[in-house]
Amino acid sequence: MAERLSNETYYDEFAHWYEKERHDGYHALIDDLEIDLVLPHCHDRDVLEVGCGTGLILNRTARVARSHLGVDLSAGMLQKAVERGLDVVQGDATHLPCPDAAFDTVYSFKVLSHVRHIEVALAEFARVTRPGGRLFLEFYNRHSLRYVVKRATTPGRISAQTDESAVFTRWYNLNDLLAVLPPELELVELAGVRVATVAAAVHRVPVVKGVMRRLEFALRDSALGRFGGFLVLELRRV
Repeated sequence: MAERLSNETYYDEFAHWYEKERHDGYHALIDDLEIDLVLPHCHDRDVLEVGCGTGLILNRTARVARSHLGVDLSAGMLQKAVERGLDVVQGDATHLPCPDAAFDTVYSFKVLSHVRHIEVALAEFARVTRPGGRLFLEFYNRHSLRYVVKRATTPGRISAQTDESAVFTRWYNLNDLLAVLPPELELVELAGVRVATVAAAVHRVPVVKGVMRRLEFALRDSALGRFGGFLVLELRRV
């Protein structure tokens, strides 16, 4: 196992490699599956992305939003988001630099499973969301093929010196997540991203990747979605 780094240090280092394979294939599909969930709730609304990274997803939701803000812990990641012309600020998911009830739609992908104090973060998400607003929060799913693959293979690299084992990571199941939700947030829907993909490499095979793309979209909102590698909770702020 690599030496454990702070989340900020880890993602500053990751920033140099982050977009290497994210514009096609597997990673692009994952982004498309996530954006398709949140985008209908971004039109003419005030939108917040927590853990916006280099702005790949925020760049697309910002086009239809009334206003947008991205928050990320890593200055290295945010530098690329700024270059995209996005409104972003450095901050922590457990202490968001935002006023109360400021946003209609709040989302966070690929981030919350790396947050130690998840109850504090969820309370912050509820605080900054307006009553009736929607939240789309993604967590790594312990009951998934992705979990099995991750356990059976060596950690992926995020730089020449460091791999994924250097960052704090927690895997959840649905009951775990429901137990830590603050009372202000109620579950509306559950979606599962990456249900059938065993290995990212299949999405580089021309014919196969088209079939897998259609399959992953079909499975995302099905009963099998609860076995997705990423669980996305659609929540409403009451």
